[in-house]
Amino acid sequence: MGSSRLPGKVLLDLAGKPMLQRVIERVRRALTANDLLVATTTNPADDPIAAFCAAQGIACYRGSTHDVLDRYYQAARHLQPDVIIRITADCPLIDPAVIDQTVQLMTDNGSLITDFACNRLPPPFGRTFPIGLDVEVCTFAALERAWKDSTETFHREHVMPFLYENVALSSPKQITDNYLLSTGISPRGFRIAQLHHQPDYGSLRWTVDTPEDLRFMREIFARLNGKPDFTWYDVLEIIHKEPELSHINASVRHKTMTEVDERVNQETGKQIR
Repeated sequence: MGSSRLPGKVLLDLAGKPMLQRVIERVRRALTANDLLVATTTNPADDPIAAFCAAQGIACYRGSTHDVLDRYYQAARHLQPDVIIRITADCPLIDPAVIDQTVQLMTDNGSLITDFACNRLPPPFGRTFPIGLDVEVCTFAALERAWKDSTETFHREHVMPFLYENVALSSPKQITDNYLLSTGISPRGFRIAQLHHQPDYGSLRWTVDTPEDLRFMREIFARLNGKPDFTWYDVLEIIHKEPELSHINASVRHKTMTEVDERVNQETGKQIR
């Protein structure tokens, strides 16, 4: 609820439902996700999130505000999963099929072959999926090592950079007509896989961080007409028919991997850990 650019954003109305509910409904359509957990903070400002989850019968864990890595680890520790899928609550267009395709990069014949899989990496890395279709997947063992060994503030706030930082990925290799795969081993020894899309739509912005983003998203949902099982290709079709919609939030800058919330230092006078 304490978003610096759009306070309260995760519970703002989006076509008659809180944005968080929209995200949850989309994630629940993924075939590879067995359990769902909302990981929010102990800040009293996030009491409405906990209340929403209680009313909806959704599991909710409350942890650190700025040490998001600790929050994720503690939340996961309660469930003891083999694999954790990370979806942020400001991505209401998240696509269940893209979640499944990314999770499937983790295993081969039932054996784990990857420590971290994604369909995008933040700047300075590249992306070919629209911002807002972001999927990150890792093993519990990798998350636990990151939790134990990460000391940089941006590692703690952005959860996963410790795993893929400075990785050199292979050139993308075609795996289907529209999808390509890059792999590599990070300097810390983590096996990394990144899913790419062809054509490249990485310049499109489909997340909600600002009032402009929210206005864009409301326009998109108005055009989806309540369709529950839409795909990201349906959204792409809307954008192709009405390219002016992308102008609404075209000027919003996406944060880099190493940027952190200024309030961390204001509150603590030092790094998180």
